[in-house]
Amino acid sequence: MTFANPNMLWLAALVLPVVGHYIWLCRQGGAAVKATTTASLTTAPRTVRYYLRHLPIVLRCVAIVLFAVAFARPRSAEQLSKTTVEGIDIVLALDVSGSMLAADFEPDRLTASKDVAAKFIADRRGDRIGLVVFAGESYTQSPLTTDQATLQTLLSQIKFNPDVIEDGTAIGMGLATAINRLKDSSAKSKVVILLTDGVNNAGQVAPLSAAEIAAECGIRVYTIGVGKRGYAPYPYYDAWGNMRYQQMKVDIDEQVLTDIAAKTGGEYFRATSKTTLREIYAKINTLEKSRIETDEYVRYTEHFVDYLLWALAVLVVEFLTRRLWLNTIS
Repeated sequence: MTFANPNMLWLAALVLPVVGHYIWLCRQGGAAVKATTTASLTTAPRTVRYYLRHLPIVLRCVAIVLFAVAFARPRSAEQLSKTTVEGIDIVLALDVSGSMLAADFEPDRLTASKDVAAKFIADRRGDRIGLVVFAGESYTQSPLTTDQATLQTLLSQIKFNPDVIEDGTAIGMGLATAINRLKDSSAKSKVVILLTDGVNNAGQVAPLSAAEIAAECGIRVYTIGVGKRGYAPYPYYDAWGNMRYQQMKVDIDEQVLTDIAAKTGGEYFRATSKTTLREIYAKINTLEKSRIETDEYVRYTEHFVDYLLWALAVLVVEFLTRRLWLNTIS
């Protein structure tokens, strides 16, 4: 509770002269009564009216205090805020080629990449996020959405399946599909995070041509090369259909990924472990912060009328008590 005019509370000090005057009147004595003896007066029973003879002055003082509070304009304050989130549109373009099953990450590159991406998505509440997958060709796994549950479900369903998508590494196609999901976006910030472990060897779109289109559309591209340096255990199937692993040289076209990022105002990162991949996503998460604006304001509820009505009600009770119940005329 606060007061708009707190100085008006000094009006409550009027109680002091009112009480002082009442005490002075009481000491002056009441009306004179002639009697031959006072015995009957001293032995007369004291009724309720005797004990409540000071009630009117008490009520009058209460009314004065209530008037003072009313004139001070009591009001209750409610702190309110309005938050506006200006989100970022982000498309995660994920390589799902057969080489992403290499076991230099635990348990493999694709699973590790999905785990880290899931954490990244969970931290981006308020942003619209889409999923694009690519190998020898590309397609949209999820359009832009803020539905975290659906995104996480669709991300978990991503896997290498040669019956669904042709094997290979079409970096240009993956980036072009991501651009198509963002080019009509009205968001002030549009971002693609493209993750791959190889060299562009498929598709009809050159990676740098796609990067030029992204730059024209105002889309920033962060590229991530996934794989240890040197050699890594790559999967293959033997004659009996069993998956085996053989050590092969890790070959990532870091120059192309660096050029894509540079053309679009992004940055290239190399992830050599799941830990470094987490650090890369954490850095991107820091670089691409959503803009949050909070407008705070206070809403007041006035209680002036409440206290004024109480003061008037107390005055009415004081008048009726003094004039009717106690039967006094002064």
